[in-house]
Amino acid sequence: MAKYKDTIDLYDDEGKLLKSGVAIDKISPLTNAGTLKLIDLTKRTVAVNLAGIDNAIKTGAMAGKNNQILGYKVKADCVKDCDALIDKIQKMVQVTDKDDTKIHKVGGGKMLLVEVPSARLRAAATYDAASTAVAAATTYAIIDQYDIGMFDASYVKTAVWGAYPQTMDMQGGNVVSILSIPQNNEGLGYALRNIPANHVAMITHRNAMQTAALSSTFEQAGEFEMGMAIGPFERAQLLLYAYQGLNANNMVYDLVKANGKTGTIGTVVQSLVEKAIEDKVIKAGKKGKSGFIFYETKDPMLWNAYAAAGTMAATMVNCGAGRFAQAVSSTLLYFNDLLEHETGLPGCDFGRVMGVAVGFSFFSHSIYGGGGPGVFNGNHVVTRHAAGVGIPCVCVACSLDAGTQMFGPEATSKIYQDTFGQIDEFKKPLQAVAKGV
Repeated sequence: MAKYKDTIDLYDDEGKLLKSGVAIDKISPLTNAGTLKLIDLTKRTVAVNLAGIDNAIKTGAMAGKNNQILGYKVKADCVKDCDALIDKIQKMVQVTDKDDTKIHKVGGGKMLLVEVPSARLRAAATYDAASTAVAAATTYAIIDQYDIGMFDASYVKTAVWGAYPQTMDMQGGNVVSILSIPQNNEGLGYALRNIPANHVAMITHRNAMQTAALSSTFEQAGEFEMGMAIGPFERAQLLLYAYQGLNANNMVYDLVKANGKTGTIGTVVQSLVEKAIEDKVIKAGKKGKSGFIFYETKDPMLWNAYAAAGTMAATMVNCGAGRFAQAVSSTLLYFNDLLEHETGLPGCDFGRVMGVAVGFSFFSHSIYGGGGPGVFNGNHVVTRHAAGVGIPCVCVACSLDAGTQMFGPEATSKIYQDTFGQIDEFKKPLQAVAKGV
């Protein structure tokens, strides 16, 4: 029996129906098979940059910028010998012969994508186990493959691990996870929200609708993890996830289609209010002395989900028209400001998206002008406060950007497209969640 009476239809990034009559509890990060696999792969999958390791041990440039051991060189060709290294890494990382360890070769061996066995994560307190196991196995595999002696082994280790343990993370290393190290999570349950917007945009190959879905999956799974979806609040988060992230009832797609050619933030407000009235989510209420009509709703959670979908659509229309990511903060602010003035009802996340937008504008292009939207995440002190519905818009803005950022997606996150972006669950989360129903 369904936990909630709400049902939705799920659509893909081209506005095509994927699954109809879905009870919203079936999209929950706790139960949906597609979402669970995506989150599992997020924790278990690690990329190894063999080309980067080759460069480091051949030139002595390792452990981050401006670090080079002049005149140093170790004879190795990791890309050429990738198959031999894969075999060695596989044997060391796997727990049993037929477990779920997988290693994918990317770019002819320039990169490896390693899925660490679930047993290692089950036996660990944190997801660090994936990165450390792969880094250690890669280091030993290279030392063994090229018969590197004890006096040169430390250089190989640094090429793989970076500056660790002199730094808390693997600074300048060549082993990469989607997740930041736990020490960088500024609160309980923030791991899945601590993923930069540029990373998400590149993983989905800059497909705006899929970017919305992937970011929303990470953000809402994080909301569940931090205790924000307990009791009556669970329905609120599921509705936000459905309508903003998963294109429920094709709402985001239809709003963008209706306003994409000549529309503005204001026309998206108009379209959303018309849709909410048509669906009987809101209705006209009392009239003020000025003639202003206050709208009212019997379902604030559903109205909040509609407002979140509208915020996403406004981001696609505005940032898509300009091909700029920088406008996302003002879009988050003024779409919801206009929506509140139009209806008398609260904007997305009951005002918290507007609050995020004010601080975000300052930090992304005011006095703090160097911090482009693409380097922000849901763990950041400026953008963390909205309940999983702010950062998906930021990620989408980055996917639509045409090179206006100082730190663009290709500059900061190309490796994520080349590796994690080759896995269907990451590249096409809309389809993965629908299939998981």
